[in-house]
Amino acid sequence: MSTVDFVEFPSESASASGRFFEEAFGWRSTSYGPDYVDVQGGGVTLGFQADPAERPGAPLVTIRTGDLDAARRAVEAAGGVVTVEPFGFPGGRRFHFREPGGCELAVWCPTGTSGP
Repeated sequence: MSTVDFVEFPSESASASGRFFEEAFGWRSTSYGPDYVDVQGGGVTLGFQADPAERPGAPLVTIRTGDLDAARRAVEAAGGVVTVEPFGFPGGRRFHFREPGGCELAVWCPTGTSGP
């Protein structure tokens, strides 16, 4: 089953964003270098991307799946267009797509599950 479990936000300072959610809500943050922080504790993991070359233009909703290849086929069969080819990152692989209404989202698959 595919579920929304992650939203990535553009940030001017990933570390400042992480500290904010720790202090304001008591959530836990994990830094993946100077430009990326994950924040957990609100039911959906939040990511803050400060690298100008990687920073999304708007929040990016990310859907978790167990089979990245099958998800891609389903996205394309339903009229979605892949905008970023699958790539690896710490913990898994993902691709981005634009749905017919124009919103960009991503699908990810954790390391150790199906997908190239």
